[in-house]
Amino acid sequence: MTQHDNISQIENIIEPAVRDLGYDLVDVELIMENQKWVLRVYIDHGKGIGLDDCELVSNSLDQLLDEHDPIPHSYVLEVSSPGAERPLKKKKDFVNFAGKKVQIKTYVKLDGRKNFKGKLLGLEDEHVVLETFNSGEVKIPLDKIAKANLLLEL
Repeated sequence: MTQHDNISQIENIIEPAVRDLGYDLVDVELIMENQKWVLRVYIDHGKGIGLDDCELVSNSLDQLLDEHDPIPHSYVLEVSSPGAERPLKKKKDFVNFAGKKVQIKTYVKLDGRKNFKGKLLGLEDEHVVLETFNSGEVKIPLDKIAKANLLLEL
């Protein structure tokens, strides 16, 4: 099983539980950090995320993950907010955060570049529409996006 398959399996297990608690599952990472595995789960809510929210979700997921045991080695579970520069992973993210400043990195060069910054205009036919800061409107195919996140607006 690949790392991507493992993450997908974990997401399938935990997303209903996170949703039932009233939160959105933003992202899941399983990474090696300081010689130990860390399962990092990012959650969000319209009112924001506090320590009590993270603790509630962590306690629920801890039990659920123990029951399903999708990770074949020991790990540390961390639940947190996605932060001000939250990742954009799902189609609904590109709709919900229209009007915000974003940064997008692509797997391949599009119009001679792989990095784009600008105002997110939305989603059209499997393409993210972006008003870039320096070259106007671009349409980026969803399947070409390696990473996308909000930019902190000061």
